[in-house]
Amino acid sequence: MFCKTTLFTVALALLSSASPIARDDVESSVMAGIHVPLTKRGSLKNAQGIFEYERAVRHLVNLKNKYRQNLINLEGNFGKDAFPLGAEIKALATLPAHLLGGKRGAVPLTDQAFDLEWTGPITIGNPGQNFTMDFDTGSSDLWVPAAACQSCSNHSLYDPAKSSSSTKYNGTFAIHYGDGSTASGTPYSDTVTVGGVAATNQVFAAVTKESSSFSSDPSDGVFGLGFPQLSNLRSTPFFHTALKQGTAPEGIFAFKLDQTGSELFIGGTNTALYTGDVEYHNVTNTVGFWQIGGAAVALQGTALASGFDTIIDSGSTIITAPPAAAAAFWAGVGGAREFDKEQGLWALPCDAFPEVSFNWGGKTWIISAEDFNAGMTEEGSDECIGGIAGADLGLGNNTWLLGDTFMKSVYTVFSVDKNAVGFAQLA
Repeated sequence: MFCKTTLFTVALALLSSASPIARDDVESSVMAGIHVPLTKRGSLKNAQGIFEYERAVRHLVNLKNKYRQNLINLEGNFGKDAFPLGAEIKALATLPAHLLGGKRGAVPLTDQAFDLEWTGPITIGNPGQNFTMDFDTGSSDLWVPAAACQSCSNHSLYDPAKSSSSTKYNGTFAIHYGDGSTASGTPYSDTVTVGGVAATNQVFAAVTKESSSFSSDPSDGVFGLGFPQLSNLRSTPFFHTALKQGTAPEGIFAFKLDQTGSELFIGGTNTALYTGDVEYHNVTNTVGFWQIGGAAVALQGTALASGFDTIIDSGSTIITAPPAAAAAFWAGVGGAREFDKEQGLWALPCDAFPEVSFNWGGKTWIISAEDFNAGMTEEGSDECIGGIAGADLGLGNNTWLLGDTFMKSVYTVFSVDKNAVGFAQLA
């Protein structure tokens, strides 16, 4: 594991390698990297097209707490001076009382699939132990359930005694959830393999107490793809380890997220999945987020807001904006009304969804109406929930969070080499 000085050195190295290149005309061959097929698990819209309100609320509460934990980690690693402008650690977000009361006993799996996830396989150890992971660019730690966990029976379990390369570390790992529960465990290092890319002595957490919020989740754990600065374990995330060890062909990974054919591509881009150039935008700070600036959002081609920052987060679904920015956006949408003030959700006529797009000074990236529509407010309703919610994540009043509601409409590239995020047109 790394001390603060080492993490700071990593941060400076990333910043110094940043390139002002906006586009890259020559991308990696499809043969250069590794395919990791992703499977869609759960949705905020059920098979009948109805918005899953409870799942959405759980997702938004957990999202607030994820970024709260990110800021706590950042403060622990570098101090508050490293915070982005306007950022502050908020109180732990909690579920509304009516949801807390109904979730103390046994709950069907479908009631816990609160997030729209794309999961994929990894192995840990020698010989490899198999896990299904949620790949998350909005966090930086890897954690899986441990064999010693008494509440993790629904998931694959890591048994260090069955791996010849396992090493236990001193210290603890803990994440807090909005229902008052926690997931906690012990740090280990072992060989972690994703596709054909292996990282030896990779630090991760083996959870011995699993949150009730996660016990029925379809993934076994979380696979952080953020920067080292956000690590709760104060360790180097998998992809940075693989780069240092030379097992990743390039300092690039990319996502295609869709109903079918979804994949994470490690060590390059899959040129079969997109057309034209990748349009890159430099990461705007060194605090650990995949954050790019100069964003604008448009409605029917007319800009409603501009000059804000965006974090591209594969571990989130509904787009979240600061509450005032979300309200200003929805004020420009005919027929829109506030559906849930506490959760920042808005509804509008199902047959009147507008064209919503984002740009960062280059191409315009349009979100399809299907992806922006989170589902009917109830069965038979002519109102549907829109894909932008107002939420205070503690990131200031000028930072939006774009997850898979946006990412499903583009091929998304994360470049450590360029210290940039890129977008390309899906093939």
